[in-house]
Amino acid sequence: MTEEDSEKNYHSGLPGFLGTIDTFISKVEAVILAMGVLLMAVNTVANVIGRFVFGQSIFFSGEINRILIIMITFAGIGYAARHGRHIRMSAIYDALPTGGRKALMIVISLFTSLVMFFLLYYSIIYILDLYARGRVLPALSLPIWIIYVWVPVGFLITGIQYFLTAIKNMTSRDVYLSTSVLDGYKDTETEV
Repeated sequence: MTEEDSEKNYHSGLPGFLGTIDTFISKVEAVILAMGVLLMAVNTVANVIGRFVFGQSIFFSGEINRILIIMITFAGIGYAARHGRHIRMSAIYDALPTGGRKALMIVISLFTSLVMFFLLYYSIIYILDLYARGRVLPALSLPIWIIYVWVPVGFLITGIQYFLTAIKNMTSRDVYLSTSVLDGYKDTETEV
C-alpha cells in the first residue's frame, strides 16, 4: 500500500469513540483540502484565461484565492499533525531512551494542544473584533470576519489532534508522532 492509499483510507489508531472522531475529522479535512486546492486552481486558470483571451480579469479572483489560502492553511495544520508531518527539532529527543521519548512526546503533545486551544481563544476574539467593525471585502462585499472563520476551526482541529496523540502515547506501548504514525525515520535515500 502506498502512502497515498493509506491517506485515502485513513483509520485512526485510537479505539472506540475517539477513533471515530479522529477518522471523521480526517475525512472532513481531506474534503476541505481537496476542494480548496481544486477551487483555487480553477479560479486561477479562469482568471488567466479571462485576462489573456478576453482581455479582462475576474475582478474578485484575488479575494477568492485569499479566502482559499486561509482555508487550506488552517485545515492543513490539522492534517499535518494527524500524519506526523510537522517539522521536528529532535536532537535531544532522539538521544533519549524509548521511555524518555514517550514521556517527552506526551508532554510535547499536551503542551502543543494547549497552545492550539490558546490560539483558538484569541482567534475567536479577533473574529469578534472584526465582526464588530463591520468591514467588508471590496470586490465580493462579504464581511471580512467570514474569511477568518477557518482560523479557529484549524486551531480546534489541531488542538484535538495533539490531545489525541497524547492519549495514544499514554495508552500504547510504542511512541507515536500522531494517532497513527509511529516514531522513527524512514530511509528516503534512493540510488540514482
